[in-house]
Amino acid sequence: MSEYEMNPARKAMIDSQLRTSGVNEEFVLARMAAVPREDFVPAEARPVAYMDRAIALGEGHFLAAPLFHGRMLAHAQPTAEDKVLVVEGGSSYLAELVRPLVAACDTVSADDAANGIGKRKSYSLILVDGAVEQFPEALEKRLAEGGRVVCGLASRNVTRLAGGRKIAGTLALQALAEIGIPVLHQFDKPRQWSF
Repeated sequence: MSEYEMNPARKAMIDSQLRTSGVNEEFVLARMAAVPREDFVPAEARPVAYMDRAIALGEGHFLAAPLFHGRMLAHAQPTAEDKVLVVEGGSSYLAELVRPLVAACDTVSADDAANGIGKRKSYSLILVDGAVEQFPEALEKRLAEGGRVVCGLASRNVTRLAGGRKIAGTLALQALAEIGIPVLHQFDKPRQWSF
């Protein structure tokens, strides 16, 4: 009997949240069945680790809802050749989902990514574990030509899953689906005065 079959909460997450929302890629379901979400939340939140919304972790960090991670992986289609950078939303859950699927997986905190701090490596795939108002230029520079990005985009209090590819040195992101995603305020646009 697999761990997926033995854990009723995880099985319910896959059957009632992911599959019913069109996330049916076997590699996504297998990874989300294998990684216990309850290991990535505070002890008091363990009983609700599989609910269909983000879980506050404290200090402005969140574990995003399962559907966000499922759709993100399904769109990213990580391969065994990918060198991946995960911009952490505070839980480390996304990196744990991705790590066995790819050649290499590095992580950086949202604070460090927003400030351009971290290894100056090139990546074929960048995953941002949250929604950003603007994708930082420092991260875009770390994306290899032809490389992909999957992240959330935040605009006017609406968040959407988005993806894009770097072509001819330019990254263009396209919104894919409206979905609830915790916002990483480190990537907020500067506020401007208007009448």
